[in-house]
Amino acid sequence: MKVYQTNEIKNIALLGNDGSGKTTLTESLLYEAGIIQRRGRITAKNTVSDYFPVEQEYGYSVFSTVYHVEWNNKKLNIIDCPGSDDFVGAAMTALNVTDTAVLLLNGQYGPEVGTQNHFRYTEKLKKPVIFLVNQLDSDKCDYHNVLERLTEIYGPKVVPVQYPLNEGPGFNALIDVLLMKKYSWGPDGGAPTIEDIPAEEMDRAMEMHKALVEAAAENDETLMEKFFEEEKLTEDEMREGIRKGLVTRSIFPVFCVCAGKDMGVRRLMEFLGNVVPFVDEMPKVHNTRGEEITVTADGPTSLYFFKTGVEPHIGEVCYFKVMSGSVKTGDELTNSDRGSKERLGQIYVCAGANRQPVERLNAGDIGCAVKLKDVKTGNTLNGKDCENRFDFIKYPNSKFSRAIKAVNEADTEKMMAALIKMRQEDPTWVVEQSKELRQIIIHGQGEFHLRTLKWRMENNEKIQVKFEEPKIPYRADYRHKKQSGGAGQFGEVHLIVEPYAEGMPDPTVFKFGGQEYRMNIKGKEEIDLEWGGKLVFINSVVGGAIDARFMPAILKGVMERMERGPLTGSYARDVRVIVYDGKMHPVDSNELSFMLAARNAFSAAFKEAGPKILEPIYDLEVYVPADFMGDVMSDLQGRRALIMGMDSEAGYQKLQAKIPLKELSNYSIALSSITGGRASFTTKFASYELVPNDIQQQLIKEHEADGEED
Repeated sequence: MKVYQTNEIKNIALLGNDGSGKTTLTESLLYEAGIIQRRGRITAKNTVSDYFPVEQEYGYSVFSTVYHVEWNNKKLNIIDCPGSDDFVGAAMTALNVTDTAVLLLNGQYGPEVGTQNHFRYTEKLKKPVIFLVNQLDSDKCDYHNVLERLTEIYGPKVVPVQYPLNEGPGFNALIDVLLMKKYSWGPDGGAPTIEDIPAEEMDRAMEMHKALVEAAAENDETLMEKFFEEEKLTEDEMREGIRKGLVTRSIFPVFCVCAGKDMGVRRLMEFLGNVVPFVDEMPKVHNTRGEEITVTADGPTSLYFFKTGVEPHIGEVCYFKVMSGSVKTGDELTNSDRGSKERLGQIYVCAGANRQPVERLNAGDIGCAVKLKDVKTGNTLNGKDCENRFDFIKYPNSKFSRAIKAVNEADTEKMMAALIKMRQEDPTWVVEQSKELRQIIIHGQGEFHLRTLKWRMENNEKIQVKFEEPKIPYRADYRHKKQSGGAGQFGEVHLIVEPYAEGMPDPTVFKFGGQEYRMNIKGKEEIDLEWGGKLVFINSVVGGAIDARFMPAILKGVMERMERGPLTGSYARDVRVIVYDGKMHPVDSNELSFMLAARNAFSAAFKEAGPKILEPIYDLEVYVPADFMGDVMSDLQGRRALIMGMDSEAGYQKLQAKIPLKELSNYSIALSSITGGRASFTTKFASYELVPNDIQQQLIKEHEADGEED
């Protein structure tokens, strides 16, 4: 394979809603480029994308697929991304390491929720977008309606380059208004017949051609002047104008294909090769020090590893982008994240599970390596005199959480190792060993996301697991300082429990039951708790009522009760405890008696302090079609959500609310059910707020019924 220069490389993300046909389009692109000799079919489970067992089981893309095509002496690196928002991590990764997004639409449905989500991501990252209408041979395809909806949502920047002549089962021809030609195909697709536009289509084609010329001219002053003078541009001038418009996101061209019949695919590749920006024409990436990195083969070698795949019989396959310089087989580089040396025994270019060895890859190119000893997703490998690190991929917050347990407890360690390995493949997994909740929590993007994890755990790793509802990290707030005495076998402890805030002054005087107690501090410990927050423990015992040697036992008893949770089983935190009095027996008192006395005293004091349970509240944003707004709002109100506002955004309604974490447990499933999968949402922690009194009483009763208290 030829070594491509930076100005011959283009990187493209292939995005679209589930069912838009990305996997089928990938087969046609690879077939047209000669990478494969026969197009695979999803039903036959022999496609270049979707080759993992879990994908073939569910019939959905779960992982992104990296592949390349060579076309007219240019190299197009393409990353085919899953359509489901549950696997948004793959789309976010792809958009960050590519330069142009091809956004595929199903000709029956037009822009769907996945289209909207993916477009929002391109907007945040300022990436060029090409809309591609697929499945023109469907019974219900309505290209005119699709175009109308795209224009309603995204405005006049949406400019058609092609339109079909006869959409539906008989589709076999389209008009290209950039080249002003008619393209038609035989039953097997492939190479088109190119003819002049029929007379009956000329008026419509000319109208669309002028709109395209005007849109292209708007992106270059010289072209604009020529357009005003002559009202036309040459084909090359139009390409240049469209390229500049793509880079600035001032034009969103619309193309047509029927990927299943390989119609329009070759013309699409021509456009991608001739018009979309090269890697060196896009804005520069910055390293973690904020320095601009120039994409040039003459710079120092720097590779960013953006994806890890785990394949049977091979192990980890590590995918990288050459951020600067060039890399060749046998290079020894330094891992800037881990400090280790890494030798690249062989580098490859990819077409799904097929890899082709190459000698060298230049800046901007994408490749992979296998059997690396110490490289993880997100790492940077550098050559001599280079200290780059990159951290430019930002993933969305989790939306769906479950506690996970191995059915056989002996498999817990193996399960954790498998979870860590899976997170390398998909960084949107968050694995939390929660000391506070006493559970292993898996945070993902949706119910289907977690279902695929369970399938892989049980079928690939042979570990049976079960999901449970995660506990809620409630906290307690209490307003009054309270004292209490607790007795053990031969020990008695009197202590004061109060909320602690950073920087508060040491206590001096307390008044209880008409008496005044002056604090004479003899010892003070500040303990950072494993589960967060602090315990400030003060010895203020006077007159030798409790010997100092029993203070560690009293502290241990207090911490045990804080860890067990005095109200709902949730940890107590940010507490100040003052031991001010007690009793002991000169012979029979021991550490155990004072530990038990302290536990009883802390529990009693905490409950007497009028505690209020606090629950985590999240900011929620829901993107929902207007016709489902009433149902979504009604459901939220039933979940104790507080509606904060509503707005319109890109054809969808954006609803903002505050909602308790407990009510978010199954929200992704409920929202999908209410809207037929046409809505999406994001969440972000906001604050802790008081639980309503009836729910507080219910939580305390449930905890007591579980027998947690002793």
